[in-house]
Amino acid sequence: MRYLVLALALALVPGCRRESATDHMQRARDATFEKRPDEALVEYRKALDALRVDDSPQAGVLKARALKGAADVYWLELRKVKEAVSVYKELIAQCPESPEALEARVVLAELLRVYFRDLRGAIDQLTAALARNAPQSAELHYQVAKLYFELQDYQQCVLETRKLIERFATSAFVDDATYLQAQALHMQAVQSVPGTPEVQRFRQEASRTYADLMTRFPDSELAPHASFEMGKLKAESGDNEKAIETWVQTLKTHPEPSLVQDAIARARKRIAATTPEAIGSRETAFAKPKPARNSVEAVGGSAEEAARDHGD
Repeated sequence: MRYLVLALALALVPGCRRESATDHMQRARDATFEKRPDEALVEYRKALDALRVDDSPQAGVLKARALKGAADVYWLELRKVKEAVSVYKELIAQCPESPEALEARVVLAELLRVYFRDLRGAIDQLTAALARNAPQSAELHYQVAKLYFELQDYQQCVLETRKLIERFATSAFVDDATYLQAQALHMQAVQSVPGTPEVQRFRQEASRTYADLMTRFPDSELAPHASFEMGKLKAESGDNEKAIETWVQTLKTHPEPSLVQDAIARARKRIAATTPEAIGSRETAFAKPKPARNSVEAVGGSAEEAARDHGD
Protein backbone atom coordinates (compact mmCIF):
# COMPACT_ATOMS: atom_id res chain seq x y z
CA MET A 1 0.00 0.00 0.00
CA ARG A 2 2.85 2.33 0.89
CA TYR A 3 4.42 1.67 -2.54
CA LEU A 4 1.14 2.45 -4.31
CA VAL A 5 0.84 5.79 -2.53
CA LEU A 6 4.43 6.60 -3.45
CA ALA A 7 3.81 5.77 -7.11
CA LEU A 8 0.76 8.01 -7.20
CA ALA A 9 2.69 10.80 -5.55
CA LEU A 10 5.48 10.55 -8.11
CA ALA A 11 2.95 10.62 -10.93
CA LEU A 12 1.71 13.95 -9.63
CA VAL A 13 5.16 15.51 -9.47
CA PRO A 14 5.81 17.88 -12.42
CA GLY A 15 8.10 16.25 -14.99
CA CYS A 16 7.12 12.75 -13.98
CA ARG A 17 3.83 12.66 -15.93
CA ARG A 18 3.79 10.41 -18.97
CA GLU A 19 3.33 12.52 -22.09
CA SER A 20 0.12 11.93 -24.00
CA ALA A 21 -0.53 11.82 -27.73
CA THR A 22 -1.97 15.32 -27.44
CA ASP A 23 1.29 16.56 -25.95
CA HIS A 24 3.32 15.08 -28.80
CA MET A 25 0.99 16.54 -31.40
CA GLN A 26 1.26 20.00 -29.90
CA ARG A 27 5.04 19.69 -29.98
CA ALA A 28 4.83 18.54 -33.60
CA ARG A 29 2.75 21.56 -34.55
CA ASP A 30 5.13 23.89 -32.75
CA ALA A 31 8.12 22.32 -34.49
CA THR A 32 6.43 22.68 -37.87
CA PHE A 33 5.68 26.34 -37.21
CA GLU A 34 9.30 26.90 -36.17
CA LYS A 35 10.57 25.24 -39.37
CA ARG A 36 11.92 22.11 -37.69
CA PRO A 37 10.20 19.47 -39.86
CA ASP A 38 12.34 16.50 -38.85
CA GLU A 39 11.56 17.10 -35.19
CA ALA A 40 7.88 17.46 -36.07
CA LEU A 41 7.90 14.04 -37.73
CA VAL A 42 9.43 12.48 -34.62
CA GLU A 43 6.69 13.96 -32.45
CA TYR A 44 3.92 12.85 -34.79
CA ARG A 45 5.33 9.31 -34.71
CA LYS A 46 5.43 9.38 -30.90
CA ALA A 47 1.81 10.51 -30.89
CA LEU A 48 0.83 7.60 -33.13
CA ASP A 49 2.74 5.17 -30.92
CA ALA A 50 0.84 6.45 -27.89
CA LEU A 51 -2.47 5.91 -29.69
CA ARG A 52 -1.86 2.32 -30.75
CA VAL A 53 -3.39 0.84 -27.59
CA ASP A 54 -6.24 3.36 -27.41
CA ASP A 55 -9.50 2.32 -29.09
CA SER A 56 -11.58 5.28 -27.98
CA PRO A 57 -13.38 7.52 -30.53
CA GLN A 58 -11.14 10.40 -29.51
CA ALA A 59 -8.08 8.29 -30.30
CA GLY A 60 -9.38 7.77 -33.84
CA VAL A 61 -9.75 11.52 -34.30
CA LEU A 62 -6.21 12.15 -33.02
CA LYS A 63 -4.76 9.37 -35.20
CA ALA A 64 -6.24 10.93 -38.35
CA ARG A 65 -4.86 14.33 -37.38
CA ALA A 66 -1.42 12.94 -36.60
CA LEU A 67 -1.19 11.07 -39.90
CA LYS A 68 -2.41 14.11 -41.83
CA GLY A 69 0.10 16.29 -40.02
CA ALA A 70 2.98 13.94 -40.79
CA ALA A 71 1.99 13.62 -44.46
CA ASP A 72 1.73 17.39 -44.80
CA VAL A 73 5.21 17.82 -43.31
CA TYR A 74 6.65 15.36 -45.80
CA TRP A 75 4.94 17.13 -48.69
CA LEU A 76 4.77 20.81 -47.79
CA GLU A 77 7.91 21.19 -45.72
CA LEU A 78 10.34 18.55 -47.00
CA ARG A 79 8.99 17.98 -50.53
CA LYS A 80 9.46 14.23 -50.09
CA VAL A 81 6.75 13.08 -52.45
CA LYS A 82 7.07 9.29 -52.05
CA GLU A 83 6.97 9.51 -48.27
CA ALA A 84 4.02 11.90 -48.39
CA VAL A 85 2.09 9.60 -50.72
CA SER A 86 2.77 6.65 -48.42
CA VAL A 87 1.47 8.43 -45.31
CA TYR A 88 -1.57 9.89 -47.11
CA LYS A 89 -2.46 6.34 -48.20
CA GLU A 90 -1.95 5.11 -44.64
CA LEU A 91 -4.33 7.79 -43.42
CA ILE A 92 -6.98 6.83 -45.97
CA ALA A 93 -6.64 3.13 -45.10
CA GLN A 94 -6.77 3.57 -41.30
CA CYS A 95 -9.25 6.46 -41.02
CA PRO A 96 -11.33 6.34 -44.24
CA GLU A 97 -14.32 8.25 -42.87
CA SER A 98 -12.38 11.12 -41.32
CA PRO A 99 -12.38 14.67 -42.74
CA GLU A 100 -8.59 14.37 -42.93
CA ALA A 101 -8.91 11.37 -45.26
CA LEU A 102 -11.15 13.39 -47.56
CA GLU A 103 -8.54 16.15 -47.74
CA ALA A 104 -5.82 13.55 -48.22
CA ARG A 105 -7.56 12.10 -51.27
CA VAL A 106 -7.57 15.49 -53.00
CA VAL A 107 -3.88 16.11 -52.31
CA LEU A 108 -2.97 12.52 -53.20
CA ALA A 109 -4.76 12.82 -56.56
CA GLU A 110 -2.64 15.82 -57.46
CA LEU A 111 0.59 14.12 -56.41
CA LEU A 112 -0.26 11.00 -58.42
CA ARG A 113 -1.05 13.10 -61.48
CA VAL A 114 1.94 15.44 -61.38
CA TYR A 115 4.75 13.27 -60.07
CA PHE A 116 3.78 9.74 -61.12
CA ARG A 117 1.54 10.38 -64.16
CA ASP A 118 -0.89 7.94 -62.58
CA LEU A 119 -3.99 9.53 -64.07
CA ARG A 120 -6.21 6.55 -63.34
CA GLY A 121 -5.08 6.54 -59.73
CA ALA A 122 -5.85 10.26 -59.49
CA ILE A 123 -9.34 9.69 -60.93
CA ASP A 124 -9.97 6.95 -58.35
CA GLN A 125 -9.04 9.27 -55.48
CA LEU A 126 -11.17 12.15 -56.76
CA THR A 127 -14.11 9.84 -57.43
CA ALA A 128 -13.89 8.56 -53.85
CA ALA A 129 -13.83 12.15 -52.59
CA LEU A 130 -16.90 12.96 -54.69
CA ALA A 131 -18.69 9.96 -53.16
CA ARG A 132 -18.19 11.64 -49.76
CA ASN A 133 -19.88 14.84 -51.02
CA ALA A 134 -16.79 16.96 -50.73
CA PRO A 135 -17.59 20.68 -50.38
CA GLN A 136 -15.62 21.43 -53.55
CA SER A 137 -17.40 18.72 -55.56
CA ALA A 138 -17.92 20.84 -58.69
CA GLU A 139 -14.21 21.58 -58.92
CA LEU A 140 -13.28 17.96 -58.27
CA HIS A 141 -15.70 16.77 -60.94
CA TYR A 142 -14.11 19.20 -63.38
CA GLN A 143 -10.69 17.80 -62.48
CA VAL A 144 -11.96 14.28 -63.23
CA ALA A 145 -13.18 15.43 -66.65
CA LYS A 146 -9.79 17.04 -67.36
CA LEU A 147 -8.00 13.84 -66.40
CA TYR A 148 -10.09 11.87 -68.89
CA PHE A 149 -9.17 14.47 -71.52
CA GLU A 150 -5.47 13.95 -70.67
CA LEU A 151 -6.02 10.20 -71.06
CA GLN A 152 -7.50 10.95 -74.52
CA ASP A 153 -10.71 9.27 -73.41
CA TYR A 154 -12.75 12.02 -75.03
CA GLN A 155 -16.04 10.16 -74.91
CA GLN A 156 -15.83 9.79 -71.12
CA CYS A 157 -14.70 13.41 -70.86
CA VAL A 158 -17.89 14.52 -72.63
CA LEU A 159 -19.99 12.37 -70.26
CA GLU A 160 -18.28 13.80 -67.18
CA THR A 161 -18.70 17.41 -68.29
CA ARG A 162 -22.36 16.85 -69.02
CA LYS A 163 -22.88 15.35 -65.55
CA LEU A 164 -21.10 18.32 -63.98
CA ILE A 165 -23.27 20.83 -65.88
CA GLU A 166 -26.44 18.99 -64.81
CA ARG A 167 -25.48 18.51 -61.16
CA PHE A 168 -23.84 21.88 -60.54
CA ALA A 169 -25.77 24.20 -62.85
CA THR A 170 -24.94 27.29 -60.79
CA SER A 171 -21.27 26.47 -60.29
CA ALA A 172 -18.48 28.74 -61.45
CA PHE A 173 -17.07 25.73 -63.32
CA VAL A 174 -19.95 25.39 -65.79
CA ASP A 175 -18.32 27.57 -68.46
CA ASP A 176 -15.02 25.70 -68.02
CA ALA A 177 -16.84 22.38 -68.34
CA THR A 178 -18.71 23.56 -71.43
CA TYR A 179 -15.48 24.63 -73.12
CA LEU A 180 -13.79 21.33 -72.19
CA GLN A 181 -16.77 19.41 -73.56
CA ALA A 182 -16.52 21.25 -76.90
CA GLN A 183 -12.79 20.51 -77.04
CA ALA A 184 -13.42 16.81 -76.42
CA LEU A 185 -16.05 16.72 -79.18
CA HIS A 186 -13.59 18.48 -81.50
CA MET A 187 -10.93 15.87 -80.71
CA GLN A 188 -13.42 13.09 -81.44
CA ALA A 189 -13.87 14.62 -84.89
CA VAL A 190 -10.09 14.67 -85.35
CA GLN A 191 -9.83 11.02 -84.34
CA SER A 192 -12.67 9.87 -86.61
CA VAL A 193 -12.04 8.39 -90.05
CA PRO A 194 -11.85 11.27 -92.57
CA GLY A 195 -14.87 11.58 -94.82
CA THR A 196 -17.22 9.65 -92.54
CA PRO A 197 -20.49 11.08 -91.18
CA GLU A 198 -19.04 10.96 -87.66
CA VAL A 199 -16.53 13.67 -88.49
CA GLN A 200 -19.18 16.18 -89.48
CA ARG A 201 -21.44 15.17 -86.60
CA PHE A 202 -18.73 15.77 -84.00
CA ARG A 203 -17.78 19.07 -85.63
CA GLN A 204 -21.37 20.25 -85.52
CA GLU A 205 -21.77 19.20 -81.88
CA ALA A 206 -18.53 20.95 -80.96
CA SER A 207 -19.59 24.11 -82.80
CA ARG A 208 -22.98 24.12 -81.07
CA THR A 209 -21.31 23.68 -77.69
CA TYR A 210 -18.91 26.57 -78.32
CA ALA A 211 -21.86 28.70 -79.44
CA ASP A 212 -23.77 27.72 -76.28
CA LEU A 213 -20.84 28.88 -74.16
CA MET A 214 -20.72 32.23 -75.95
CA THR A 215 -24.48 32.71 -75.55
CA ARG A 216 -24.75 31.70 -71.90
CA PHE A 217 -21.48 33.22 -70.73
CA PRO A 218 -20.71 36.17 -73.00
CA ASP A 219 -18.47 37.74 -70.33
CA SER A 220 -16.47 34.58 -69.69
CA GLU A 221 -12.77 34.79 -70.48
CA LEU A 222 -13.31 31.59 -72.47
CA ALA A 223 -15.85 33.16 -74.87
CA PRO A 224 -13.26 34.63 -77.31
CA HIS A 225 -11.36 31.33 -77.29
CA ALA A 226 -14.61 29.53 -78.12
CA SER A 227 -15.13 31.92 -81.04
CA PHE A 228 -11.61 31.20 -82.31
CA GLU A 229 -12.21 27.45 -82.10
CA MET A 230 -15.48 27.82 -84.03
CA GLY A 231 -13.48 29.44 -86.83
CA LYS A 232 -11.08 26.49 -86.81
CA LEU A 233 -13.98 24.07 -87.15
CA LYS A 234 -15.26 26.00 -90.19
CA ALA A 235 -11.80 26.00 -91.75
CA GLU A 236 -11.42 22.26 -91.16
CA SER A 237 -14.74 21.78 -92.94
CA GLY A 238 -13.34 23.63 -95.95
CA ASP A 239 -15.37 26.81 -95.47
CA ASN A 240 -12.48 29.26 -95.28
CA GLU A 241 -14.66 32.29 -96.05
CA LYS A 242 -16.91 31.60 -93.04
CA ALA A 243 -13.84 30.92 -90.91
CA ILE A 244 -12.42 34.33 -91.82
CA GLU A 245 -15.74 36.02 -91.00
CA THR A 246 -15.75 34.33 -87.58
CA TRP A 247 -12.13 35.25 -86.87
CA VAL A 248 -12.67 38.90 -87.86
CA GLN A 249 -15.33 39.07 -85.14
CA THR A 250 -13.03 37.22 -82.75
CA LEU A 251 -10.34 39.89 -83.17
CA LYS A 252 -12.48 42.33 -81.18
CA THR A 253 -12.12 40.43 -77.91
CA HIS A 254 -9.39 37.79 -78.24
CA PRO A 255 -6.45 38.31 -75.83
CA GLU A 256 -3.95 37.23 -78.53
CA PRO A 257 -4.96 39.07 -81.71
CA SER A 258 -1.75 38.04 -83.51
CA LEU A 259 -2.82 34.40 -83.20
CA VAL A 260 -6.14 35.21 -84.85
CA GLN A 261 -4.49 37.32 -87.55
CA ASP A 262 -2.15 34.44 -88.41
CA ALA A 263 -5.14 32.12 -88.80
CA ILE A 264 -6.86 34.62 -91.08
CA ALA A 265 -3.72 34.96 -93.21
CA ARG A 266 -3.42 31.18 -93.59
CA ALA A 267 -7.08 30.91 -94.58
CA ARG A 268 -6.62 33.60 -97.25
CA LYS A 269 -3.61 31.76 -98.63
CA ARG A 270 -5.69 28.58 -98.87
CA ILE A 271 -8.38 30.47 -100.74
CA ALA A 272 -5.81 31.97 -103.12
CA ALA A 273 -4.19 28.58 -103.71
CA THR A 274 -7.50 26.96 -104.68
CA THR A 275 -8.88 29.84 -106.82
CA PRO A 276 -7.85 29.82 -110.56
CA GLU A 277 -6.12 33.09 -111.41
CA ALA A 278 -8.28 35.78 -113.06
CA ILE A 279 -11.49 33.69 -112.96
CA GLY A 280 -14.37 36.07 -112.35
CA SER A 281 -12.21 39.15 -112.98
CA ARG A 282 -14.10 42.03 -114.64
CA GLU A 283 -10.88 43.29 -116.22
CA THR A 284 -10.26 39.92 -117.80
CA ALA A 285 -13.82 39.56 -119.06
CA PHE A 286 -13.90 42.92 -120.89
CA ALA A 287 -10.24 43.25 -121.97
CA LYS A 288 -9.57 43.63 -125.72
CA PRO A 289 -7.34 40.95 -127.24
CA LYS A 290 -3.78 42.10 -127.84
CA PRO A 291 -2.59 42.08 -131.48
CA ALA A 292 -0.36 39.21 -132.47
CA ARG A 293 3.33 39.90 -132.14
CA ASN A 294 5.76 39.44 -135.04
CA SER A 295 9.00 37.51 -134.73
CA VAL A 296 11.09 40.55 -133.73
CA GLU A 297 8.64 41.62 -131.04
CA ALA A 298 8.58 38.10 -129.76
CA VAL A 299 12.24 38.33 -128.78
CA GLY A 300 11.91 41.80 -127.32
CA GLY A 301 12.21 44.13 -130.40
CA SER A 302 9.83 46.93 -131.35
CA ALA A 303 7.40 47.17 -134.31
CA GLU A 304 9.60 49.87 -135.91
CA GLU A 305 12.60 47.57 -135.80
CA ALA A 306 10.62 44.87 -137.44
CA ALA A 307 9.54 47.16 -140.31
CA ARG A 308 13.13 48.35 -140.87
CA ASP A 309 14.53 44.87 -140.93
CA HIS A 310 12.00 43.70 -143.47
CA GLY A 311 12.23 46.77 -145.65
CA ASP A 312 8.65 47.99 -145.02
